[in-house]
Amino acid sequence: MSAAFKDYYETLGVARDASSADIKKAFRKLARVHHPDVAKDKKTAEAKFKEINEANEVLSDPEKRKKYDQLGAHWQDPHHGQQERYQGAPQDSGQEFNFGGTGFSDFFEQYFSGGSRYGFPEGARGPSPTARERRGSDVEGDILVTLEEVMEGAVRPISLQMTNARTGKVETHSFQVRIPAGVTEGKRIRVPGQGEPGSGGAEAGDLYLRVRHAAHPDFHTEGHDLYYDLDLAPWEAVLGAELTVPTLDSPIKLRVPANSENGQQLRVRSRGLPKGKAGGRGDYYATLNIHLPPNTNAEERSLWEKLRDVSKFNPRTTPSA
Repeated sequence: MSAAFKDYYETLGVARDASSADIKKAFRKLARVHHPDVAKDKKTAEAKFKEINEANEVLSDPEKRKKYDQLGAHWQDPHHGQQERYQGAPQDSGQEFNFGGTGFSDFFEQYFSGGSRYGFPEGARGPSPTARERRGSDVEGDILVTLEEVMEGAVRPISLQMTNARTGKVETHSFQVRIPAGVTEGKRIRVPGQGEPGSGGAEAGDLYLRVRHAAHPDFHTEGHDLYYDLDLAPWEAVLGAELTVPTLDSPIKLRVPANSENGQQLRVRSRGLPKGKAGGRGDYYATLNIHLPPNTNAEERSLWEKLRDVSKFNPRTTPSA
């Protein structure tokens, strides 16, 4: 089950020497167009949004991007990357795995899933198996979860295709995976009995899906907290402002205090992600980004000059607050 190569640079529409800022800008532009919440064709948009997220996942991470660039011309070599793919797997297994419904392509799973496909070595979860009876090994993979799914919880249809290298027989297991509300980045979801089949009548292993939060054009997460970059004009920062800002459920009013500074964070309690069984929600942080006007006309320049003449502020001599 060879994986088809993915050209992540083409997906984002950037050059191979694009800067990190260029990649971020391209992702945000495409994500705003293809986000399922705003697109008219939901099904097509969802597929495109996953492709954009996967490309961003690799190209925005310096280590993954370096590995991807090194892969380059070698991706058609059937042996390239196999050691990385099956690192930690039992040597006598002969099993290959492909996932469906996780939000990641087989190409990503093969080269960038971030860990062994096998969660536990033989015998790690119980008594040493006999030659006739062996519990199946646990299997690991990644699952891409949107922040909207994190907010509400979801049920995702997943398929796991296994090919026995010895017999060539392909088996596909289809099942439902419950994504709990509030699940955090890196959390593993256990699906009992959906790993490698056991032998000699022994039980199958389990499937563990590592949660990856899909990159969002407006928000990022840290634990259960939600972060939003709030762009401000200089006068809004100096004079203060009351603005409407988005959250994952409904917009809220946010008061920007006078004399706010670039990089300052404004906190709104309990407007982040749900905390699952613990109850409650994380917090919402708006990070202030103060932008200068890209151009000034004659009247604006005159006002800036007047401000310069009347102001006693000098950032080089005035101590920070």
